[in-house]
Amino acid sequence: MIIDFSSNPPLPEFQKHAPHLQNYRRVYQTSEKQVDVSVGPAALSDYLKSYEALDARAVVVKARDLESTFGFRVENADVADFCKAHAPRFIGFAGVDPHKGKPAVEELGHAVKDLGLVGLNIQCFELKLRINDKLLYPLYEKCLALDIPVNIHCGINFSTRSLMTYGRPEFLDEVMVDFPGLRVCAAPPGWPWVNELIGVAWRHPTVWIGLVAVRPKYLTVAGSGYEGLLQYGRTILQDRIIFGSSFPMMPVARSVAEIRALPIPPEIQHKWLYANAASFLRLE
Repeated sequence: MIIDFSSNPPLPEFQKHAPHLQNYRRVYQTSEKQVDVSVGPAALSDYLKSYEALDARAVVVKARDLESTFGFRVENADVADFCKAHAPRFIGFAGVDPHKGKPAVEELGHAVKDLGLVGLNIQCFELKLRINDKLLYPLYEKCLALDIPVNIHCGINFSTRSLMTYGRPEFLDEVMVDFPGLRVCAAPPGWPWVNELIGVAWRHPTVWIGLVAVRPKYLTVAGSGYEGLLQYGRTILQDRIIFGSSFPMMPVARSVAEIRALPIPPEIQHKWLYANAASFLRLE
């Protein structure tokens, strides 16, 4: 049984072409060549069957609202509709635009209470905000009030229309000091500041690390910068590593197989692939 913390269904409303992300296609072209990136009913059928074959308990689909920065949006309503149509396996995170101020906070409340979404997705580089920017603080407060988790993009981004420094883990440390108890999954896992993110997670017991949009096999490659995740992820942070494929950026089955091939005991593999996400999402 697995939980995939990051997946994008092969439908037009989730596979929109975002000009600010074109450099991602260059960076991930090798992985994406191994995935059928077509959209429509046939692709959706294959997508749903693939998660059935993997015995997926849950798959997280995330909305994004970047209207103020890039004029781009993956609608909360579309995410909610998809998750309802394919419940209970698919669950959704909301996306709101903090540049809109109070209406963004109100929209988050509506997305959770009325649409049934279960968390908040914040992609700081797309919002052109650091993780600790005070524009985000009302949203963090709302997450605590609603008792929902938040996914925060952490680490490098490959958009040449934004800055990579927006995702530095040290900014997350300040947020956790100001909002103790906030449930955060920092994903991707912080490269090139992986050890910095490990330090933040070690300091704060409600920070999980998302092994998202990175090939798990690189955790065993000397000099990759990911080695610390393997060392700490099988010891003191073994309960706080969460798997996410970021499909179609990464093939789901291949990513799962690479985790199962890592030099970690089966019980820790189970935590990475399932139990830690179940705890973060409060599915059990």
